[in-house]
Amino acid sequence: MKGYVQVYTGDGKGKTTASLGLAVRAAGAGLNVFIVQFMKQGDYSEIKALSKFDNIDVEQYGAGKFVINNPSEAEKESCRAGYKRLRGIIKAGNHGLVIAEEANVACKCGLLSEDELLQLIELKPDHVELVFTGRGATEKIKEAADLITEMKEIKHYYKKGVTARVGIEK
Repeated sequence: MKGYVQVYTGDGKGKTTASLGLAVRAAGAGLNVFIVQFMKQGDYSEIKALSKFDNIDVEQYGAGKFVINNPSEAEKESCRAGYKRLRGIIKAGNHGLVIAEEANVACKCGLLSEDELLQLIELKPDHVELVFTGRGATEKIKEAADLITEMKEIKHYYKKGVTARVGIEK
């Protein structure tokens, strides 16, 4: 089976949810799945659910704090380690689906470069499906992708003061 490059981006809710749905589908079909979560650290509900699958591996590479404009040294080090791990996973080709969660945001924050993400695409074996998620995908990443889904916010209850709820947003 030929693998493609997918990008889930945009300002709307659902990028991570879509990629995790794809992970469950791929696992159900017998594919090995690797998910790296950049800029995330913690016991999210999806981690608990995905741990029930023998063929889905999830690794987090974040310092546990929200990155806005000035990432900490700990966040930079964690992201570098995640990128190195991701390169090795892609190069090995043992996973049919590889998801780089929040890779676009890590790029936007200066934790990863656009060239580094493009190198992952070039490194990808033909049979590996590679997914980048996160707001702000660059034009070059979009050009290199085979499929782009842009989530667009129309209305969100967050604007009414609803915070992230366990099982729905976290």
